[in-house]
Amino acid sequence: MKLNVTHRVFVAILAANAIIVLCMFLLMQWSMNRGFLKYVNQLEQNRMDRLAVKLGRAYGAGEGWESLRKAPDGIPRLISETVAEDSTQPFSPAVANELRDTRNHPEPSPMKRYHRLERRIVVLNANREQIFGVHNPADIEIFKPIDFNGKVVGYLGLIPSKFLSDIHQLRFVKEQKLVFAFVALLMLLVAAAIALPLARRLVRPLRKLAAATSHLSSGRYDIRVPVESDDEFGHLSRDFNALALSLDKNEQARRQFVADISHELRTPLAILGGEIEAIQDGVQDLSYESISSLQVEVYRINRLVDDLYQLALSDVGALAYRKSEVNLSEILTESIDRVRPKFAENKVSLHVDVPQGAVPVYADAERLAQLFGNLLENSQKYTDTGGALDVTLESANGGVIVDFKDSAPGVSEEERGKLFDRLFRVEASRCRATGGAGLGLAICRNIVEAHEGAIEAFPSPLGGVWIRITLPLAESHR
Repeated sequence: MKLNVTHRVFVAILAANAIIVLCMFLLMQWSMNRGFLKYVNQLEQNRMDRLAVKLGRAYGAGEGWESLRKAPDGIPRLISETVAEDSTQPFSPAVANELRDTRNHPEPSPMKRYHRLERRIVVLNANREQIFGVHNPADIEIFKPIDFNGKVVGYLGLIPSKFLSDIHQLRFVKEQKLVFAFVALLMLLVAAAIALPLARRLVRPLRKLAAATSHLSSGRYDIRVPVESDDEFGHLSRDFNALALSLDKNEQARRQFVADISHELRTPLAILGGEIEAIQDGVQDLSYESISSLQVEVYRINRLVDDLYQLALSDVGALAYRKSEVNLSEILTESIDRVRPKFAENKVSLHVDVPQGAVPVYADAERLAQLFGNLLENSQKYTDTGGALDVTLESANGGVIVDFKDSAPGVSEEERGKLFDRLFRVEASRCRATGGAGLGLAICRNIVEAHEGAIEAFPSPLGGVWIRITLPLAESHR
């Protein structure tokens, strides 16, 4: 069965909490065993202090160690009495009840059975000779001295417990472990109750993004997701909204592009179709003039198709760029010289300020000539008769700046932002005999960007448009 994201997050959070709870449970179990055993050993050490006092008194009351050794229950009786003194200590209710029930019975005290101290106690005389105990004295690290009237008469040693073996000790530890297990289970249930709503809350932004992405893939580019935080989900939501906005604009541009291309092709085709029908119907004679008119429309269609092809190649970076170190001032001067007759024909004055020395750039000379040719052609077509065009070239900050400033007519600020969009013309009604298809500046932008430069439009101080191109100088001259 496949789990959705919410359940996966829930399982991950619950698993993490389960591991933490399990580790805490095991740690508490270990601490309980170790701590309780340490506590039992400490109690036994306290009993050894009291037992040492009793042994000293018994030593003085009789004939020394011989009287205690001959007595069948001498030392064991003292051990039993010492342990019985702890009956007032806070043991578990089960142990206390058992102690009370067995006080009237002749059999050994339950406390004696509980601790079994006589099996782990070793008593030595003053000469360190063993007089009581079954263990080797060498197994005991520390012996307590047994005093009588300020004189050491013997030594008392105890082998510490290595593990809990008595039924009452084990019962107490078991009760505590059951409590720990219950607490661990309760913590796990609480973690599960918290993890599920937390997982849903964490996955909620992802669900919104998934739903919005589904709408986006179906073509609804107007979809947006709310930005509710400043974390990774918030950044992802902002990026998604930016992507949706970009796709929306691209879709609108695509539709406008198709409509503009259809319009651009429809006009010359309509003219061609009308003139051909007129010739076929005999309304118009097949003459040199009619053929020339048809050729003009074919030329317009061919130019539009060629511009579209060039634009498509530059968009995908498939234009052939053969870059080398070239002289930018020479390319610009040659481009200006080619269009001087057209500017003179339209009575538009040219003012050129290009340095005579070399301005080296790493570029494709043919594409730069195409770039300058398009810009000069635009100025020649769209500048009023009697106007002017200023062309300047200068080097600054490791780059080169080329400015084209023409006179009226100008364009509005809103239109300047669209000058480099494909198929955009400032005047949609401009006669196609003077205006192009609106692809020249789009191609210019792609050429400049392919040379790691920038192209911008500003209002010209002469009243028209100011086009500024920035290109990097060749690395050897930076």
